[in-house]
Amino acid sequence: MSARILVIEDNPTNMELTGYLLNAAGYTFLAATDGAQGLEMIRRERPDLILCDLQMPVLDGYEVLRQLRIDAPLASIPIVAVTALSMPGDQRKVLQAGFDGYISKPIDPETFVTQLETWLAPDKRTR
Repeated sequence: MSARILVIEDNPTNMELTGYLLNAAGYTFLAATDGAQGLEMIRRERPDLILCDLQMPVLDGYEVLRQLRIDAPLASIPIVAVTALSMPGDQRKVLQAGFDGYISKPIDPETFVTQLETWLAPDKRTR
């Protein structure tokens, strides 16, 4: 069974591209358009991987991470920041905050799925 991947992203264009790439690779694509909706979906759907924007309305990505990590049944779900913050030091800041990984925007459609598979268990990968 392939992985269920939740994308928490408020930009419709980014969401559409990410969903297309995940579906094309054979993954189950779940979507939330803000941090609060994302937390609800995490609790309900228990995805295998979370890809989370940092700058969003309602709850930002850092607050999603904080709430995820204090909820014991959910704390082990890998969460990767997918963000346009790409100044020197941004990746270090994201990883120090506790995210499992960092992918900068704009995403590269050629390498995106391969990048995210780093955080999936081997039996959840489609390749």
